[in-house]
Amino acid sequence: MTREQRIAALKAAAAERILIIDGAMGTMIQRYKFDEATFRGKRFAAHPKPVQGNNDLLVLTKPEAIAEIHAGYLAAGADIISSNTFNCQRISLADYGMEQLAYEMNLAAAKLARDAADAAMRKSPERPRFVAGALGPTNRTASISPDVNNPGFRNIAFDELVEAYTEQARGLIEGGVDLLLIETVFDTLNAKAAGFAVFQVFDELGVELPLIVSGTITDRSGRTLSGQTPEAFFFSIRHLKPFAVGLNCALGAELMRPYLAEIAAVADTLVIAYPNAGLPNAMGEYDEGPHDMACQIEPWAKDGLLNIVGGCCGSTPEHIAEIKGHVEKYPPRKPVKMQRRMRLSGLEPFVHG
Repeated sequence: MTREQRIAALKAAAAERILIIDGAMGTMIQRYKFDEATFRGKRFAAHPKPVQGNNDLLVLTKPEAIAEIHAGYLAAGADIISSNTFNCQRISLADYGMEQLAYEMNLAAAKLARDAADAAMRKSPERPRFVAGALGPTNRTASISPDVNNPGFRNIAFDELVEAYTEQARGLIEGGVDLLLIETVFDTLNAKAAGFAVFQVFDELGVELPLIVSGTITDRSGRTLSGQTPEAFFFSIRHLKPFAVGLNCALGAELMRPYLAEIAAVADTLVIAYPNAGLPNAMGEYDEGPHDMACQIEPWAKDGLLNIVGGCCGSTPEHIAEIKGHVEKYPPRKPVKMQRRMRLSGLEPFVHG
C-alpha cells in the first residue's frame, strides 16, 4: 500500500467503525527496567549528561524493545500506533544535551512504527494499520509565565516552537507516518505553533496528511492549563481542519467524559479520546485494570461520542484489547453539521448569531 492508499483506507475505516489507537508507550518501557547503560548503548556511552528517562532515545539504542511494544499493541487490536516521539524535539531533548539528534530520532521512530504496522498488515491484509507521528507539547509553555513573580515572562517564543516542530514533523513524514498527532495539548499556543509547522512541512514536501489534535484537561476545573474550556479549545484549533479532535491524558475515563461530551457536541470532525488508566496512586502508578477501564469507556461509544479511542498513561495492550472488545459493536459518532456562524474563543467560546 502506498501512503495515499493508506490515508484513503483510514478515512474509509473511520466512516465504518470506531477505530482503536494504541496505549501508553512510557508505561510499557518502564516494564523493561532499563538502566542508564542500556539507555546509552554503545553509541552514547561517553555522553556527558545522564540519559536514563529519555524514552525517545531508545529508538536508536534499543529499537528492538520499541518494535516489540508496537507489535504488542497491534496484536491487541490497535488500528493506529503512535511513534515513540512524545518528547522528540530539540526543546525537550536539550535537557539531555541531545537536541542535535531530533531529526534522526524522529526518522528512526517513524520507520520502526511503519515496519511494525506493515508486518501486521502482511499477516492480515484485509485490515490496514496506520502510523501516527506523535508531537508532544514540549516542556515549555508559550502562554504562561514559569515565574510567578513575573507574569509577563516567557521561556519560549512561538518562532522557536515552530522551528522545533518543523524539524520533528519533517523527520516523521520522511520516516513514513500516515498522519500526525499533536497531543497532550496543555497550551493552545504551543499547538498552534505545531500546526503552523506541520503545514509548512506539508508545503515543503508536497504532501498533506490527516492531522489529529488532542488536548488535555488538567483537573476537575474542566480547563486546559492555559485556561480554555473544551469547546473554546476546539474553536481555537478548528482552522487547522483536523481529521479528529479530542482529549487524552491527565484524567481517567470516569472524569474525562463530561469534557469529551462537550467537544463531541460541537465538533464537525471526528472525535478521539484516550484517557489514563484512572488517576495515579501515591506511588505514581495506575491501578485501573483493563476491564474496569473498558467498562467506563463503553458508554461513550454507546452514546455516540467516539470515533477513535485508546489509552494513555498506565494503559497496556491488555487495556487496548479490552477496550476494543467493548466498543466494536457500536457505530462511530457522526460529526456535527455546524451552521455558518462566527465562532471565537478566548478562555470561553463565543458564537455570534
